[in-house]
Amino acid sequence: MERKKVVIMGAAGRDFHNFNVFFRNNEYYNVVCFTAAQIPGIAGRNYPPSLAGKLYPKGIPVYDEKDLTKIIKENNIDIGILAYSDLDYTYVMRKASEVLAAGADFRLMGPKSTMLKSKVPIISVCAVRTGCGKSAVSELVVNALKEKKKKVVVIRHPMPYGDLEKGAVQRFETRDDLNKYNLTIEEREEYEHHLNLGCVVYAGVDYEKILRNAEKESDYIIWDGGNNDLPFYKPDLHIVIADALRPGHEISYYPGEVNARMADILIINKVTNANKDDVLKIMNNLHDINPNATIVQASAEIVVENIKLIKDRTVLVIEDGPTLTHGGMKYGVAYVAAKENGAKKIINPKKYAVGSIKGIIEKYKLGKIIPAMGYSKQQMTELQATINAAKCDTVLIGTPIRLERLFDINKPFTHIGYAVKAIGTKKIKDIIYDRLKL
Repeated sequence: MERKKVVIMGAAGRDFHNFNVFFRNNEYYNVVCFTAAQIPGIAGRNYPPSLAGKLYPKGIPVYDEKDLTKIIKENNIDIGILAYSDLDYTYVMRKASEVLAAGADFRLMGPKSTMLKSKVPIISVCAVRTGCGKSAVSELVVNALKEKKKKVVVIRHPMPYGDLEKGAVQRFETRDDLNKYNLTIEEREEYEHHLNLGCVVYAGVDYEKILRNAEKESDYIIWDGGNNDLPFYKPDLHIVIADALRPGHEISYYPGEVNARMADILIINKVTNANKDDVLKIMNNLHDINPNATIVQASAEIVVENIKLIKDRTVLVIEDGPTLTHGGMKYGVAYVAAKENGAKKIINPKKYAVGSIKGIIEKYKLGKIIPAMGYSKQQMTELQATINAAKCDTVLIGTPIRLERLFDINKPFTHIGYAVKAIGTKKIKDIIYDRLKL
């Protein structure tokens, strides 16, 4: 029987995982190529034969998604599979229309086809949008389990922007381990804060091999999700975060609504910074789609490393990159900290921005914010040049990574973070203990 020809649309994460677990050794399908979106520098690579398997001795090419229609027509593609995340429903249907108009079927792949089962309990931390606060919640879960003397390993959603073969299974135990791979700022942001808690972190490309390694050294595995994607593993406890500052997004973004419908615990974060009517709207939406979940309202309490460097100072604000770009937020925790702690002025960084940093500020209309972008060494150099050229008293760094460990910053700086706390008498960790019977 002739194999069905497939193109997988992705962003170097979910697309590779779907291939690995469903298509790699499946003789009914022929994956002709991947296409790349969202992340710069992904197109033009080749998914290597060592990862692609025996059916693909030459590997699988990765093309730019802008050529999708041409690819489908020229290769007589049968199925186009959408395999990346944080997409509004209009975008999803536009992609479906493009695939269908080119002559192929359009497909989304669900949990039964893509979730691996673990021998060790899995707690997944996911969200309805990028930038809801997954990092702080995953830290909370780690600390809660450590209080119960459990050995915890974190597996992070993939960001394989470097060498795919070398990065198939990555294990990080100390900060020095971060230097073994050519990591981007975005990768370091997601790994380093867990290392600071004393956790082993796994990431990479082949998530079945990663899981089998992690099972050997853990009592519990935390799946630390990326964007608003679904877990790669079948969770025993599924925690999903919604953002009180973006009402309606919990039921209008893919696959965030899927996460919300599957959740055991739904946390509405940042409620103290939001309009009460917006919080109520989110509460009602979540209850309508998932009446069996435990819904928790929570505040994101800002933690400033050195508050003296903000008051009456002219400041430059740097925020988490993906939150501002495809996450759609116009500000983050550092901007809020500047406003709440008496900064004299937040400067507009646009006139100091160089290269791709300037382009990103213009593209996403970011105003007085710099996204901490660093998908390549050149982009990191451009970020450093932008920061160091800015005329200000203090740099406020609202991203989990210690930028000063990557390059020199020529002016005083302080780090801004936040802690998630439930509003009410019952703590989030106690709700987790109840669910896990700990």
